[in-house]
Amino acid sequence: MAAQIQLGSYIKGERLFMIEKFKDHKKVARERRKRHIRARILGTQERPRLVVYRSLKQTYCQLVDDIAQRTITGLSTAHKEIVEQSLSGKVAKSKALGILVAKKAKELGIEKVVFDRNGYPYHGRIAAVAEGAREGGLLL
Repeated sequence: MAAQIQLGSYIKGERLFMIEKFKDHKKVARERRKRHIRARILGTQERPRLVVYRSLKQTYCQLVDDIAQRTITGLSTAHKEIVEQSLSGKVAKSKALGILVAKKAKELGIEKVVFDRNGYPYHGRIAAVAEGAREGGLLL
């Protein structure tokens, strides 16, 4: 009987290991896609890179000048102007974030950007940020 309990816990433990291994595989695959994308795009002062990061609760955007290796500006869905709009849903907030990033870029004299989806699929919140930036007047 004791051997069966150990065997059962071993199988359960092995299953948890496989789940964790799959999670790591997803991270590694995203990092690989990210490297392939970053090898082809470059942000400059005139045309910075618009980087989008997606966490479970928020979406973050940065305008990055790769030549000077500095961040020009950065915003997130936790920004005061987006929270005050009291939008429901992460996609709607992400679209508002894109519009706000475009507005801030226009203030800084930036008309064109290079869109960096950061290894994420162009879908949902990532696509909403791009659509919002286009609506705000940025050329992607």
